[in-house]
This record gives sequence, C-alpha cells and structure tokens, in this order.
Amino acid sequence: MVQTNHRLWTKNFFILSLVNFFLTLVFFILIATLPAYAVDKFHASTNQAGLVGGIFVIGSLVGRLFTGRVIHSIGPKRILMFGLIFLTFTTFLYFLDYGITLLILSRFIHGITVGIAITVVATMVALSIPESRKGEGISYFAVSTALATGLGPFIGIFMSQHTNFEMVLIFCLLLGVLSFTTAFFFNAPIQTNAETKHKNVGFKLSSFIEPKVLPISIIVLTMTFCFSSVLAFINLYAIEVKLVDTAGFFFMFYSASVLISRPFTGRLMDKKGANFIMYPTFIIFGLGMLLLSSASNSLTFLLAGALIGLGFGNISSIAQAIAVNRVSPHRLGVATSTFFIFFEIGIGFGPYLIGLMIPIIGYNVLYVSLGIIIFATSILYYCLHGKKERANELLMA
Repeated sequence: MVQTNHRLWTKNFFILSLVNFFLTLVFFILIATLPAYAVDKFHASTNQAGLVGGIFVIGSLVGRLFTGRVIHSIGPKRILMFGLIFLTFTTFLYFLDYGITLLILSRFIHGITVGIAITVVATMVALSIPESRKGEGISYFAVSTALATGLGPFIGIFMSQHTNFEMVLIFCLLLGVLSFTTAFFFNAPIQTNAETKHKNVGFKLSSFIEPKVLPISIIVLTMTFCFSSVLAFINLYAIEVKLVDTAGFFFMFYSASVLISRPFTGRLMDKKGANFIMYPTFIIFGLGMLLLSSASNSLTFLLAGALIGLGFGNISSIAQAIAVNRVSPHRLGVATSTFFIFFEIGIGFGPYLIGLMIPIIGYNVLYVSLGIIIFATSILYYCLHGKKERANELLMA
C-alpha cells in the first residue's frame, strides 16, 4: 500500500488511536490493581502476584502471534471486531470468584483478545502514516498509550482505595464496550493485488516472525523487562517506603513526561535519525531507576516517574518506528506482531521473574541492578542496530 499524501491526522488515525487508548487503559487499570488484589483476596505469594500481573501479556503475545500472520488475508476490520467482541465477553470471567487459578486463566484468555485487537490497530496505524513522517506519526499515536499509562494506574488505585474491586471490573467492561462501538467507524483500507499476492502461505517461521526487526525487538525485550518491575510492583514498593498516597500519581508524572516529549522526539528522529534519541533515553531511563531505588519522599518518587517516562516512554515509540521502517507494507503485520511479541515477553515474564527476586534482594537493590542493565543495553543497541543506523546516516549525508 503506497502513501499518496502527507496527512497524518486522518479519520482512521484518530479512531484507531482512540481504540488503542481504551484498550491500553483497561490493561493498565488491571495490571496496577490485580497483583495487590490477588495478595489481599487469595493470599497469593509475591511471584504469584507477579504472574497475575504478567499472564495477561502472555495471552496477548499468543493473540499477536497469529494475528500478524492473517491480518491481510482475513481483513483488518473483521479481525478487529472479532477481537473486541470476545474481549468484552471474557471480561465477565473476572467476576467469577473461584480462586487464584481461575483468575490467572481469565487473565490469559483476556490477554489473547487484547493482543488480537491491538495488533490490528498498530498495523493499520503504521500503514496510514506517510513514510516521511513515520517517527512523528508513531510518536503521536503513542500518546494514546502514554495517556492510558498515566490514567490507568491512577484510576485503578483510586477506585481500589475508594470502592470495591467489582466496580473496577465494571468500569473495564464499559471501556471494552466503548472500544467496540468506536471501532465501527474504522474504514479498513482496500488491499491491492500487489499486497494480496504476498499473503503468508504455510507455517514457516517467517510467517510469524519478521527477521529484519529482531535486533531492535531484542533491545525492546530488555527494556520492557526492566520496566515491568515498575508496572507490576510500584504499588507494593510504595507501601514499603510509606508513599502509598503518592503511588497513584507516579504514572501521572510518567505520562506528563511522555506527552511533553514525544511530539518533539518523533520529529527529531525523522530529521536526525534514531540514534540521536535512543542513546540519551537509555541514560535517562537508567537514572530514573536509580533514583527510584533511593526514593524516600514524594518529590524523588515522582521525579523518578518523570525520568522513567522520558526514558522508556521514548525508547518504546522510537523503537517501534525503527521496526516499521525496516519492512515493506505487505510485511508490516508480521513486523508489528514480532515487535510486540518481544515487547510483551518482557512485560509478561518480567513480573514473574522479578517477583522471585524481590524476597531475596529487596526493592532497592532490584532497581539499582535494573538501572545498570539499562545503561549496558545502550552498548547492545550499538552492536545490534546503532552502528548500522550511523553507517546509513553517513551514506545519506
């Protein structure tokens, strides 16, 4: 599919961003509240609480794996509506109170439906963005994720403190219905003959995974693993350092930082290349984790949230732009799926593995260690992608 104009804010772009916001809001509301709910309601261990937080993402990974392969053959709107219908129905599973095992299973099934829907949304958005504005367009689209990242935990924690968990679930159910209704107005693009003949055939590995985006996907896996420690355990960490009242505002500062920076970083990527953004954001993300490890008051706690937003928030959007820039349109579905599979492996497995580590090393040492890993990942980025990006920049100069 060839772009014929340079418009960014089309009807489809706005609708898909809105659907992405609703779905991501559900994700962050639940991931911020379910681990603590599992501990309180079912007396779950720390690693079980981490699994409750992350199994949703593992289900989403499964949904993405197959959606990326069939999106162009079945049709994006048909798959999107299918995913949203089942997403709404599976939300009802959370209302069944039969122990921790059913809760984990419900999270997994719900995750599959969300993975299906968001893979379609991200792929169609990437196709709608003009080639010359990929970095800017994806950064603007990612604003919908950033808003949900900040509002989700805030709403979830606020509701869990002032209402019961059933009200949290009812609100998530309403968001699912709203996303389904909004998606009706999405006009799926018509496939050309050139795209149709490139449909994936058979069950080759390349039908599910795009090799060209593996290097940047490995970087994203490492970053999301580190960030999952914040997503799944920031509420429990706040309890330990006696900053419970501040915890709900952590992701508000995270989102504010992302919202302010992403429009600028997207444009800078288009003009100066990905390296110009990526290297500083590794440093900022690492510094945010180090500051979080020593947070003893509300100011340092919230400043850490702002730094993590400026760092990880821009790493994720710029890395996604790198991924979609490396493939032709007929491989965009598989490339998007591959990128988010690695993204969600880090988010999904991270809470479980980190949950095993916390009783041994504690939160402070954990966040220091992850900060060091983030710094080291900048070197890995240079080896896997950065030096190639630099070489291309020199050739084009």
